[in-house]
Amino acid sequence: MRALAIDFETANEKRSSPCSVGLAWIEDGAVIRVEERLIRPRDMRFSRFNIAVHGIRPEDVEDAAEFPEVMEEFEADLSDTLVIAHNASFDMSVLRASYQLYGVSCPDIDYVCTLKMAKVVWRELASHRLNEVSRHIDFSFRHHNAAEDAHACGEVALAAARKLNVSSLRDLPIRLDMTTGRLHAGGNTPCSVKPAPRKPKKS
Repeated sequence: MRALAIDFETANEKRSSPCSVGLAWIEDGAVIRVEERLIRPRDMRFSRFNIAVHGIRPEDVEDAAEFPEVMEEFEADLSDTLVIAHNASFDMSVLRASYQLYGVSCPDIDYVCTLKMAKVVWRELASHRLNEVSRHIDFSFRHHNAAEDAHACGEVALAAARKLNVSSLRDLPIRLDMTTGRLHAGGNTPCSVKPAPRKPKKS
């Protein structure tokens, strides 16, 4: 049951402005390691809205490495195992836009979205935001801190696996009738869920 959860925070509305990345390694049914790295965006423009969300300011990342150097440390893990993210379309678009900005080839990444997963596993919840699902599974964390968000994402995936009695996280998409997403140098095939069959109309 190996996987890697990932979460980005951005400096502004551009997906190519990551200022923090959090990662959580999952193995044998548990999160075994959590890391965070600050990232210095090429454009040091931080919006007030984004600062209000995650609390990271320009001065916090002045001495940090830029995206390619930060991600080089993790590229082997990203391409070697299943990657999970809550609202994966956002985090995968950050990866893709940032690699493009620096003219670096994106590694091949297989990924699934725990937001889409949670909507199937816990249909009864009014909201499937990461903080709401984490509250439902009794996991406490500091929302919008990249490392803690990645950890929470990993715990959501593990809780879904336990609920469905699935031994491997790679089997979760199969059980949920999900298509695993794939990010690669040529583009992105999004993670998707097969629509539930419509209920027949009452005559």
